[in-house]
Amino acid sequence: MKKEELQQRFKAIFGKEAEGTFFSPGRINLIGEHTDYNGGHVFPCAITLGTYGAAAKRDDQRLRFYSENFATEGIIEVDLADLHFDKADKWTNYPKGMIHFLKEAGHQIEQGLDVYVNGNIPNGSGLSSSASLELLMGVIAEKLFDLKLDRLDLVKIGMKTENDFIGVNSGIMDQFAVGMGQKDQAILLDTNTLEYELVPLDLKDNVIVIMNTNKRRELADSKYNERRSECETALAELQKGVTVDSLGALDEQTFDEYSYLVADGARLKRARHAVFENQRTLKAREALQADDLEKFGRLVNASHVSLEHDYEVTGKELDTLAHTAWQQPGVLGARMTGAGFGGCGIAIVNKEQVEAFKENVGKVYEEKIGYAPAFYIAEIADGTKQL
Repeated sequence: MKKEELQQRFKAIFGKEAEGTFFSPGRINLIGEHTDYNGGHVFPCAITLGTYGAAAKRDDQRLRFYSENFATEGIIEVDLADLHFDKADKWTNYPKGMIHFLKEAGHQIEQGLDVYVNGNIPNGSGLSSSASLELLMGVIAEKLFDLKLDRLDLVKIGMKTENDFIGVNSGIMDQFAVGMGQKDQAILLDTNTLEYELVPLDLKDNVIVIMNTNKRRELADSKYNERRSECETALAELQKGVTVDSLGALDEQTFDEYSYLVADGARLKRARHAVFENQRTLKAREALQADDLEKFGRLVNASHVSLEHDYEVTGKELDTLAHTAWQQPGVLGARMTGAGFGGCGIAIVNKEQVEAFKENVGKVYEEKIGYAPAFYIAEIADGTKQL
């Protein structure tokens, strides 16, 4: 969306001029899945699909939200002095949570806002529309109220909103990628220390194709919290023999030697995924830096295999996309991305082969699943910003 169009839409809804227009990206994760809450590394990047916003301050204490994506809901109004989670307020709980925690952190937000939102991230696709919306609201508040905010603090408030306001026990990756993204760079993030490194993403003659299962993924209702607790129990068992503070601190060999301490087969598989996936992520950075795209692609494939068999979070739809993608000419690698249980996969595909790839994978998917997937080319974008 262009800035002018955003301003026009804002004026049509709220009857006044916007004070600022904004864009907040979605994200994909190249590799390093379900490692963020296990103290490992992740390798995400921000993408050009995302959430647009326009906003203006009010003279009273009302927060008024309107989303083009949920136009039938109309304008949802809440009071600045009474910010609590309310299921009836639907999508606005994300921006409400951000303002609540900004105020709690001592930032001066003394007056209401009119906020217009329009996103082009497919709903429930697992490309992190919630983090996109959280950071959008954070940057709107930062700019309009002239808050002195470190971007990393805003990222942490996004995660706090997700965890403590919405009630999803997720790690920091999504908000970090959305808030800290840089065009044409992937972010290698150590989720234990929050140290990060920008790695140029030069895919040569290849592009990243996002493959949407078109099966909605509801994170709060999925087995996400169950997996997390399995990993926490496995870690506690391993700590009886080895001094580590997270599964991400283990290498493959150490894990192998102490794996007898994990008393349950399912927990062993979950922990093995967390350990091996973290190591794959570090190897993926080395492969990219060495210009070894073939190796990078094989690591991407191995990530899916581990998510399918050890972590068991893929499901028929994502497996069909990944397995079919592996068989296509010009594909370096393919895997699910995000939390799983539906949502999206990614494939690294030669530019010349993209159209044939979409046709072939789409055909097989529709035959097996009964409806069509959707495909988008992911371009790597900057983090949340004012336009």
